[in-house]
Amino acid sequence: MLIINIKDNETIDRALKRYKRKYQKTGILKEIRNRRYFEKPSVSKRFEYLKAVYKEQKKDIEE
Repeated sequence: MLIINIKDNETIDRALKRYKRKYQKTGILKEIRNRRYFEKPSVSKRFEYLKAVYKEQKKDIEE
């Protein structure tokens, strides 16, 4: 559970923004999306490999 201490003279909007930032940094939402469906380890490794190849090609084009 995330706890945000509201400071003196701090608006609710500002506190909510801090909460959202802190929530995003924990990676909870990303983890939930990844666990929605089971993915075989071989599929995830292939995806990571293709992602690395794409980044390398993009890096070569920029140079």
